Amino acid sequence: MREGDNTGQATSLTVADEQAMTKEALPSLRHDYPPLQDAEIQRYVSNLGTRLVAANGLIGHPYQYSFTVVDVPMVNAFALPAGTVFVTAPLLAMADSEAELAGVIGHEIGHVKARHVAERMEAQKQEGKKSWLYGVGGGLLGAAAGFGVGKLACRQGDNDCLVKASALGAAAGVGGGLLIQKYKFMANSREDEMEADRIGFRTAVRAGYTPANAGGFYSKLQKMEEQSKQGGVPLVSSLSDAMATHPPSVERVAQMNQLIAHTPKGAKSVTNTVAFDRTRMRIEQIEKNRPKAT
Repeated sequence: MREGDNTGQATSLTVADEQAMTKEALPSLRHDYPPLQDAEIQRYVSNLGTRLVAANGLIGHPYQYSFTVVDVPMVNAFALPAGTVFVTAPLLAMADSEAELAGVIGHEIGHVKARHVAERMEAQKQEGKKSWLYGVGGGLLGAAAGFGVGKLACRQGDNDCLVKASALGAAAGVGGGLLIQKYKFMANSREDEMEADRIGFRTAVRAGYTPANAGGFYSKLQKMEEQSKQGGVPLVSSLSDAMATHPPSVERVAQMNQLIAHTPKGAKSVTNTVAFDRTRMRIEQIEKNRPKAT
């Protein structure tokens, strides 16, 4: 079972190509996903991401990673090739602990480390399709527009449905899953997502985070799916086509539970920090003041 070592990976896309792809996509993406104007929150997430990268020996091997909080009203996490990782403000508000957030960010690091974009581009090339050079943002990874899709799936004025849609989209976004039409990013395969889940978990644990909490986001997804089905919310069926290539949450939870069961908790494992709690409070205030969708 492959786990980020890129064994048997066949692709002609070089690291320089991935860097060029990212450089091409960034101006448009930053316009649509502007950075959150809060220096303390940006510093916190950047420091967390850098700790994860450093603890796993990934600095400059072969990418230089960066981590940015973006100010959009949807729960989301995604990465561009070559180590550019984005987390939206509402996703921070949804995380229950720093260990859980570390698992989310670790998943995005996993997509980059495993070079999933390079694999998808090679597949396109073999099928005779145009490469990423023909379209800005051709390699956006791990993204899900939960709230936006919720507005499509829910009846007008059904705020409870929108809340569930946003939450479900958040958890789905950890694994990537919804095609963002403007950026035309390629959906990762089930194998890619399961691999990124494993890498994300181990990335967080190696950085000293509590195993049970580092894998907590996947159980949230399963619970939200069950609640949506029980409540008659049409969201799951609306997402089924977009997420057809992604593993069902029950499969991801089963894998995560197995990893947790076989990973001993370190003597000084970290679940939460004062910095996370302070950041969470700041984010909640920002979300409270955000104009409501109509």
